[in-house]
Amino acid sequence: MKREIPRQQSLIVPEIQNPFVHKIQLGYLDMLQVAFMSVTVAPLRLLLVGVCLLLAWPLAALAVAFRNEKEQKEPLSGWRKTIGTPCLYLGRIMTFCIGFQNVKIKGEPAASRDAPVLCGAPHSSFFDVLTAFYSSEVPSFVSKAENSGMFLISALLKFTQPVLVKREDPNSRQNTVKEIQRRAQDGGWPQIIIFPEGTCTNRTCLISFKLGAFHPGVPVQPVCLKYPNRLDTVTWTWEGPGIFTMLWLTLCQFSTSLEIEYLPVYVPNEEEKADPKLYAHNVRKVMAEALKIPVTDHTYDDCRLMMKARKLNLPMESGLVEFQKLHKKLGINLDQMHNMLEKFSSIDLQGKGGITLSEFAKYLQVPESQSLEEVFAMYDRDDSGSIDFREYVIGLSLISAPANTESTISLAFQLFDSSKQGYISEDDLSHILYNSFAMVDVDVAELFKQIDADEDGKITYEEFKAFAEKKPEYAPIFLAYQELSKSNVNENATMETVKEEDEDHIKSE
Repeated sequence: MKREIPRQQSLIVPEIQNPFVHKIQLGYLDMLQVAFMSVTVAPLRLLLVGVCLLLAWPLAALAVAFRNEKEQKEPLSGWRKTIGTPCLYLGRIMTFCIGFQNVKIKGEPAASRDAPVLCGAPHSSFFDVLTAFYSSEVPSFVSKAENSGMFLISALLKFTQPVLVKREDPNSRQNTVKEIQRRAQDGGWPQIIIFPEGTCTNRTCLISFKLGAFHPGVPVQPVCLKYPNRLDTVTWTWEGPGIFTMLWLTLCQFSTSLEIEYLPVYVPNEEEKADPKLYAHNVRKVMAEALKIPVTDHTYDDCRLMMKARKLNLPMESGLVEFQKLHKKLGINLDQMHNMLEKFSSIDLQGKGGITLSEFAKYLQVPESQSLEEVFAMYDRDDSGSIDFREYVIGLSLISAPANTESTISLAFQLFDSSKQGYISEDDLSHILYNSFAMVDVDVAELFKQIDADEDGKITYEEFKAFAEKKPEYAPIFLAYQELSKSNVNENATMETVKEEDEDHIKSE
């Protein structure tokens, strides 16, 4: 009979399990359309996009030319700022040339003095930057400092007056926050557009927001993005078609739709100003309600775990565990998670992203038994018959690690040291494992060699403890076996009592 295991609601599986996958299915008519557009319209569109960029470049270069170091720290003004208007129109023309003939704007873009930060989500494509051309003025971006030196791009980027991030600078994040605060207080600066998810998803949910947009504690205007198209050729995320494939497929569509909805400006209260996490959480909630999609606690760290899973020849989605949630609830850091994933991979012999009961038994070098089935059931939270990586991490943290105490190890050692010699002999180990798991001598001998580190034919307490700490999965098995042993003892005692009562009854008759 399977033991009932209480489940923490805070660790339930997210509604959207993989927001980092996008699959596109082209029908025969779609493929015919792509073939036709590839030799007719798409090359022309690409040429026109290049023309728009070449026209915008001298305007941008002129706007930022001949500015001294002091002026570069101030917002553009006068005729320099006026150049932003033709640049916005060129950007909209370029958007039209790409194929976005149907761009709908909902709500009103706020002025920079009312909302210094634009918060865009969901972030699913490089096309999201096109929203910048539909703001009230050319917005700024947060960009890598290296981009400011790129040919052609550098002038266009400098014109947006970006907040430059130097990745080699350990104080880069603090400096970014200070710069956003400074611009918000000084006034006259363009808005800064930030996509707080920090990575691209498939738009089925909103993942965790990074805190860069919320640390300054200034008002933000949420901007919701939708691409209501029959064929989704714009989504570019971690698993699916590459960037150039999606770009070309979009160029080969007759028309691509984009909806930009400006929600009311969100002004943080004092509690939110003091707690950027709360501020980010509340803004995300407002945006999710407007978009009518759920939220999850996935982050960029889950993407890194996906890449790790692929290197280990596991399905990429194996690494999706909502890392930040598990980090907060269980105290596991990213390095520990990577180590757990490697261990999980070594147990998952078939590489399917799930550990079966037989694989679990093989890893622990014990036969399938009632005790093992009970432990397996505690790990298998969704009763699917296999343990995925998320379940394995939770099981190790909530079941094995707490059970793997000095007391448990000591009791288990005493159980195996049936001869009370202060060490476990191979005969001791064989006797217990045969009775409890029906293990044959060959399997016992192999397990004994692994535990007997100094190969002296004896397992000391230190060796037994070291092995138990290396494989904490054994701890709940020890406990399950101890409970089973007690149950058997009690059952035998009950039988003896019944037998004695029957004998007394017969004698009295």
